[in-house]
Amino acid sequence: MHQGSYYRFKYDITKLLQYGKTNLLEATVSKHSTNESVNDAERRGDFWLFGGIFRPVFLEALPTTHLNRVAVDAKADGSFKADVYVNGTAADEVVGQLYTLDGQKAGGEFKATVAAGSAATRLQTTLASPKLWTPEAPNLYRVTFTLRKSGQPVHTLDKRVGFRTVELREREGFYVNGIKIKFKGVCRHSFWPTSGRTTSKALSVTDVNLMKDMNMNAVRMSHYPPDDHFLAACDSLGLFVLDEVAGWHGNYDTPTGTKLTEEMVVKDETHPSIVVWVNGNEGGHNFDFDPVLDRLDLQKRPVIHAWQVFRGMDTQHYINYDYGNGTHLNGHNVVFPTEFLHGLYDGGHGAGLQDYWEQMWAHPLSAGGFLWDFSDAGVVRTDKGGILDTDGNHGADGILGPYREKEGSYFTIKEVWSPVFFERREITPAFDGSFRVQNRFHFTNLNQCKFTWKLTQLPGPGSKAAPITKTGTVAAPSVTPGGTYGTLQLALPPTGSATTCSTSRPKTLPAARFTPGAGPLPGPPRWPSSLSAPKAPARPSSRRPTPYIM
Repeated sequence: MHQGSYYRFKYDITKLLQYGKTNLLEATVSKHSTNESVNDAERRGDFWLFGGIFRPVFLEALPTTHLNRVAVDAKADGSFKADVYVNGTAADEVVGQLYTLDGQKAGGEFKATVAAGSAATRLQTTLASPKLWTPEAPNLYRVTFTLRKSGQPVHTLDKRVGFRTVELREREGFYVNGIKIKFKGVCRHSFWPTSGRTTSKALSVTDVNLMKDMNMNAVRMSHYPPDDHFLAACDSLGLFVLDEVAGWHGNYDTPTGTKLTEEMVVKDETHPSIVVWVNGNEGGHNFDFDPVLDRLDLQKRPVIHAWQVFRGMDTQHYINYDYGNGTHLNGHNVVFPTEFLHGLYDGGHGAGLQDYWEQMWAHPLSAGGFLWDFSDAGVVRTDKGGILDTDGNHGADGILGPYREKEGSYFTIKEVWSPVFFERREITPAFDGSFRVQNRFHFTNLNQCKFTWKLTQLPGPGSKAAPITKTGTVAAPSVTPGGTYGTLQLALPPTGSATTCSTSRPKTLPAARFTPGAGPLPGPPRWPSSLSAPKAPARPSSRRPTPYIM
């Protein structure tokens, strides 16, 4: 019997099969666990409770001797190591080969003799000058591991990997590839109105693109590990991920939670997007799981406890701006709130973000933080005539609506978290077309961006004449990342009364799929017939007040 809802587990059913005959596979699922610690960690949280199976179920056929698990650590200096675990005895070596995603070999073949018993087989190599993984340029490689016996392949396994180094430096902050970073993140539930926690690859890609469009660079898995296709989308499109052991005010007991923590790491460990492990939420921590994460993770990623001071990280939630922030930022711990603004009825995200963010950006002990949360948790209630139910004010916390409708804060967040910061300037008759700009990218020079301008002369009072508009492009200045200032010089025509500037993301970045103003984001995913989503119903005007946008 397996206890725990959000984790991948498997059983060997070889001896139960009737070969050449029809076999019936049945699973008995309980909505609540016989283990009260599981109910405390998963079933009594501040989120919708669903029964049934909402993660993939599949049969896997493997040779008797096979690769059971692969853990990798690919560093920014090009060093690569992997621990390979083999089931069975009919193999004598493991061979690895790195490839680019277009199929070109990257470096030479590397191999090792299979370790005896259940021990891991360690493979190592070095790739000269690898293209590094970051949210701004999420470069990936494919690595193939082949199990051989007397030179003949027995089993082959592929993984996607990214070369990057993650560090938590005491009393300094997070560093990725040697660069100090600040997280611009949001908490996300796995959720869709007509299918609950059953989601799809299409939805994962849509959600990650929406986060990228808001200039976010990170997402927290709240409050359980996500679907594998969501992590794959973060790997390929570029987001830092905080992966989380479930626990909401209550925690798993040690025997049960140890097994579930191991299952989470084994499933998720190769994803380069994962940079932090989270052991429970808001008191739902079990300290016995910390050494499990330390022992299993070959990359030795930082471990935090959400809403607790732990290992030099202060992750307290919802710190008051006018008092608490000053107190925390003048301490000795890295300040990293895994929730710091709550978006009930769209009332907290855009309204307060700029004050918090400018303080976070300026303070060396701040590592940024995460908004609560990504989208409203509204369920289509077939038992209540098809209403869209957010359980009163419990589920209406999102920047987006249940069907990913953009609310007012969406546009404010996108502006506040823009990596190109324009210093305030009053436009006077002496304006020469120059703007002082700051590069808030962590890894990208502004010369990789495209800038355009639009100049509009408005008609006088009472006039019915159309505005006169002129547009142009701007040569992108070379401004190094990390907060460096530079000058953006516009070659303006000699007349005009108003100027607006817009920027796009770096044109060379694979993650920059959508340029502001280039068209709408993709709509909700197309679902299989079994998960067919009806047309999003009209929202009643009484559901929430209309956002007031300034």
